[in-house]
Amino acid sequence: MEDQKLIFFHPNQETRKQLHLVQEGISAGFPSPADDFKELRISIDQEVVRNEEATFYARVSGESMQGAGLDDGDLLVIDRSLEPQNNKIAVCFLDGEFTVKRLKVELDCIYLMPENKNYQPIKVSEGDELIIWGIVTYVVKKV
Repeated sequence: MEDQKLIFFHPNQETRKQLHLVQEGISAGFPSPADDFKELRISIDQEVVRNEEATFYARVSGESMQGAGLDDGDLLVIDRSLEPQNNKIAVCFLDGEFTVKRLKVELDCIYLMPENKNYQPIKVSEGDELIIWGIVTYVVKKV
């Protein structure tokens, strides 16, 4: 397994900073006239946190999930109340270590799938201790 260390943060729900939100979509194609935009106020926590008690943040450490858009240093939003499902990206606790991988659930086996060809899938065997700690719902990136 890759050498990762995840540090978890719980959202601070006591102080919600309201930021400006442009109500109209911003064109990724041809420019749109600026006078078409109307401003609202938005809280990022209110947008990405569905269940306050079960939501945590953690930073990505490593490169095994680059193909899924999770880069080293990105901030993950993790919801522990969601049920694990095939093909979801999950934070897993496997044999005493945290890792973030895509779940591949088969009839008789679970695989933790990296999204980088330089890493091998992890087959969870009967003797392994696996806890699916939470499901990744959002990723916050720097550009």
